[in-house]
Amino acid sequence: MPSHYTRIEDLAPHYDHIYLSPHLDDAVLSCAGSIANFIAAHQSVLVVTVCAGSPPANGPFSPFAQHQHHQWRLPPDQAVQQRILEDIAALETLGADCLLLDLLDAIYRIPAAYHDESSLFGLVVPGDPLGPALRAQMAALVARYPNAIFYAPLAVGMHVDHQATYTVAAEFVRGGVNIAFYEDFPYVTVNGALERRLAQLGGAELFLPVVITIDATLPRKISAIESYTSQIIALFGDLPTMAARVTAYAEGLRPDAGTYGERIWMPR
Repeated sequence: MPSHYTRIEDLAPHYDHIYLSPHLDDAVLSCAGSIANFIAAHQSVLVVTVCAGSPPANGPFSPFAQHQHHQWRLPPDQAVQQRILEDIAALETLGADCLLLDLLDAIYRIPAAYHDESSLFGLVVPGDPLGPALRAQMAALVARYPNAIFYAPLAVGMHVDHQATYTVAAEFVRGGVNIAFYEDFPYVTVNGALERRLAQLGGAELFLPVVITIDATLPRKISAIESYTSQIIALFGDLPTMAARVTAYAEGLRPDAGTYGERIWMPR
């Protein structure tokens, strides 16, 4: 049975693969097929959810945060805890452990700065505490698991929490840590989004793209994503549309061996 942790000190002694997930769904949305592959091969996987902290139950919540809660159809005082339960259910479907960091989502962290869609998918504001806080947690994970392969979002779509996670992970790449970057689904399905992000990072030639075959685990990926009941309507509209979009994107990647894939980008 997968384990769920809130402290690095309590984690299992070994992990082969560690995924950094900015929110309580990103790693599964983007990488569930690969995670299920590793579990089937008896390799250990830890998903670290960065922004899993809960704001005060009585708020106050900004109008934008209230709008998000309305889209998720969740009471404000229960939104994060319900999303944690959804994420745990998704990861149990895959067989992966999870670590929940007590860091706040942008809409709770600096509500005056991240107050609408434009600012949430804009520039990380100066003084945002997420990067420094995550840097310290990442250092502790690297020290504890020096032989693990880490995976972080490429930040396609430019959500500020994804950008901050990418920036911290990229710093550790320069320090010699083995890190791959995954494509942020569903943002990567927007026409031109991947190309724009790669250009911002200096060009696709700085990375080696690797497509992983997920033919055997695509059904489990879809089943895991179904656990995110609060997010399905906002992201996809309904379950059949979700399954169709996940399948179409995986098929479009066309791995060398197989029909369905997920893609990671390895720094050269």
